[in-house]
Amino acid sequence: MRPWDARPFFVAGPCVIESPGQLLETASALAALGLPLVFKASFDKANRSSADAYRGPGLEAGLAALAEVKARTGLPILTDVHEPWQCAPAAEVADVLQVPAFLCRQTDLVVAAARTGRPVNLKRGQFLDPRRMGLLVEKVTAAGGTAWVTERGTTFGHGDLVLDPRALVWMAASGAPVLYDCTHSVQAPAGEDRATGGLREMIRPLARAAAAVGVAGFYAEVHPDPPRAKSDAATQLAPDELARLAAEVLAIDAARRA
Repeated sequence: MRPWDARPFFVAGPCVIESPGQLLETASALAALGLPLVFKASFDKANRSSADAYRGPGLEAGLAALAEVKARTGLPILTDVHEPWQCAPAAEVADVLQVPAFLCRQTDLVVAAARTGRPVNLKRGQFLDPRRMGLLVEKVTAAGGTAWVTERGTTFGHGDLVLDPRALVWMAASGAPVLYDCTHSVQAPAGEDRATGGLREMIRPLARAAAAVGVAGFYAEVHPDPPRAKSDAATQLAPDELARLAAEVLAIDAARRA
């Protein structure tokens, strides 16, 4: 059974590929948790806050590292794409392609991802009304693809994100499986000068709230040493922290279904 056939399932991994060794270490730790899990990591972070921030190894080296993880752990792979031409080569390795939040309305990118035949995870832009996600899902299905939609918070004020649980309900009306992004949704984009900050203490409480509402899956960035991560250090989880979060949300989900 594919991990995403389970309810709920998990998408987890580091924000960005830092090295093949770091990638395999993280994937091995996540595989050991025994969860229905898709491993995620980015070969390029094209939307970094600062021009001098680490972006990743690039397409060729990044896909090679992800292919090695897939071969060694058996975990399916999710990675994000930023331009239409990246979709076909990424789909040769990745089992799921992701359209980043800032690019979710870019039709050419969405259609190119859908035409690979891989499921497309559409992250809701912080600026987009969640009741409009159905229009993006229609772009995927019209191109012959299948879509997931992921909630990652709404822009609020100056440099903060807020989770509105109504978004999880509204996005379900799109007909696509809804995932809750536990880590990006607690970010404070203007929180740490030239880097994104965040409220780590809110990750588990908001994940529990999403489980109570009911979602198809949970999305989290995981790093073996979060404070030293080259991207999103303020909000990544360690593998044991994901295990604790998963136990909590699975218990809540089971109670909700009872």
